[in-house]
Amino acid sequence: MATLLPDCPLCQQPGGALLWQGTHLRVVEVEDADYPGYTRVIWNAHMAEMTSLSRHGRELMMEAVWRVEETQREILHPDKINVASLGNMVPHLHWHIIPRWRGDRHFPDAVWAPPRIPRGQEPPEWAPRMAALQAVMQRYRNRLLETLNALPRH
Repeated sequence: MATLLPDCPLCQQPGGALLWQGTHLRVVEVEDADYPGYTRVIWNAHMAEMTSLSRHGRELMMEAVWRVEETQREILHPDKINVASLGNMVPHLHWHIIPRWRGDRHFPDAVWAPPRIPRGQEPPEWAPRMAALQAVMQRYRNRLLETLNALPRH
């Protein structure tokens, strides 16, 4: 049985819009208007570090992360993808997979840094790019489900 902590937000909530869930981990879409496709892979049981997982768990977690990144590259065509596991604020094992584009509000800084471009002052090509991304988001979700369904569920 998975260990869950009552004061941990990732033990008590999905951590985003649930896209896929297996026995050991789940994949959620983060609702962030600036970063369509921002996805998290979250270990279901409360654990703080990758080295706390078994070899199988580590391999399963990273395989899910790589499948998300690969799907972002295939469907969303970002200029760069940020992959991060911080856990400073929420010490529950999870990875952020964030598609990035030149001209996004934070580029080239991390999405957690103060924005370089104030909302509403994005370059002229930004609105059409966001519209094009929104138009392929369901395709992204469908492809992600397809590839994640091929992961072992136990």
